[in-house]
Amino acid sequence: MKTTVTIKNLGLKEFDATWNKMKQTISEKDINASHEVWLLEHPSVFTLGKSTKKDEVLINSCIPVVPTDRGGKATYHGPGQLVAYFIINLKALGWGPRILVNELETILVKFLKKYGIDPETKKGLPGVYVKDKKIASLGLKIKRGFSYHGVSINVDMDLTPFSFINVCGSRHQKVTQLKDYADIRFEEVRKSFEETIKNEFITS
Repeated sequence: MKTTVTIKNLGLKEFDATWNKMKQTISEKDINASHEVWLLEHPSVFTLGKSTKKDEVLINSCIPVVPTDRGGKATYHGPGQLVAYFIINLKALGWGPRILVNELETILVKFLKKYGIDPETKKGLPGVYVKDKKIASLGLKIKRGFSYHGVSINVDMDLTPFSFINVCGSRHQKVTQLKDYADIRFEEVRKSFEETIKNEFITS
């Protein structure tokens, strides 16, 4: 895969505002529009995919809960987690959802291998795992031939809030993060992930 993409580093952004910006961006694009990747962090928030059941938030807390339009189930975002939103012109590439998921999982696996991790994907369970613990999540929405939402990588964060939900619909799904496997700093990780994206795309 080699196609031109613009990478934007947005810093720490509220989820709701970013979600609205993604929807606005999609609504303004035409059939020849270029691809974008937004790299950022969110303040603490639980987001619920379209297939989330009501009982998957297990504990009431002060953390906001936001139902969204993406696929998948419940997940948590917070500081120290790297979020990457992929606004991809699928019509221009001739891609369907399965190809996009495969491409994003490939990027995640290549990135994590840089740190000596042996990551794996699981059929029917989008995301990336290390010895059955989830280290990266994936959830997408496709509209007007464009994707939005994307992936999140647990880098160096408080994992406690994941215990407040059924992670991706499973009461038994454990999570892990990059700092458990390597001596890292968040900004260095962000730059490294950006380089991995650049190796897969042509950046503008």
